[in-house]
Amino acid sequence: MSVLDKVKGMLKGHESQASQAVDKAGDMIDDKTGGKYASQVDMAQDQAKKQLGVDDQAPPPVDGGQSA
Repeated sequence: MSVLDKVKGMLKGHESQASQAVDKAGDMIDDKTGGKYASQVDMAQDQAKKQLGVDDQAPPPVDGGQSA
């Protein structure tokens, strides 16, 4: 079992907190670098979320998008 698999297992049920942590780390890097590498940091954040399985994609509506 790889380290990444172990981390994924520990994050089970805490996906939103993991996503927030990735965002906060990226914001800290942007702050320290004055935003000089913002596009690279954004790509790294997206890749980290994909690797951890915590994409910020909103799930599709349960009712097929139709409101009552």
